[in-house]
Amino acid sequence: MKTAKTTTRAGRADGQLRPKSAAPRRPDRYHHGSLREALLQAAERILEQDGINGLTLRAAAREAGVSHAAPKNHFGDIAGLLSELAAVGFERFAATMRMGVRDEDPPDRRLAAIGRGYVAFARAHPDLFLLMFRSERLDMSRPALRAAADASARMLSDAVGARRSEAVETALTLPQAAEIVVAWSLVHGFVMLLLDGRLKPLLARLPPGTDTDALLAAVFGAVRRRG
Repeated sequence: MKTAKTTTRAGRADGQLRPKSAAPRRPDRYHHGSLREALLQAAERILEQDGINGLTLRAAAREAGVSHAAPKNHFGDIAGLLSELAAVGFERFAATMRMGVRDEDPPDRRLAAIGRGYVAFARAHPDLFLLMFRSERLDMSRPALRAAADASARMLSDAVGARRSEAVETALTLPQAAEIVVAWSLVHGFVMLLLDGRLKPLLARLPPGTDTDALLAAVFGAVRRRG
């Protein structure tokens, strides 16, 4: 549950309130590129603190300390802002999945590393992760979002291709598509169960000290044993 931020002023001994200290001033002017970045950072802070329903163009402008017109000038509308923020998320998402992958790893180990990165990103940035997969709030025709989402998806398809010892092209075969869906469904389903709190009852029934990472590793092991 999101908690609203509150501000308080300490009382003096005589019961009078202390004068409110001046808040640090944000820059009155930004370079064009840095303003866009500042707005995206502000939007992410709001998303983390207040959830997607609290993220509006006006809220982003207020958080960044700029005019209400600034987000519209850069992103057009709220779908544009959310889409560009999701693009940033997909770039980080791909980087997180890539971190655990080594070129010398066999295909199954590469897939497992990508899966661990998938879960790690979702745990670290749950609200951003959920935004990235909420297509009804995003404009998937925006180039930045389309490119970032495609790049992250290619990591999985390339790993599946390596496992099958064949190139995975834009035009997929049915077996290739099926294996991509199996791998994607496994890890995305795990993430959604985790974020919804549905794994807690299972973890509570496991031996003490068994955590989410151990459960994920066991899931991957079970899939490998099933072929």
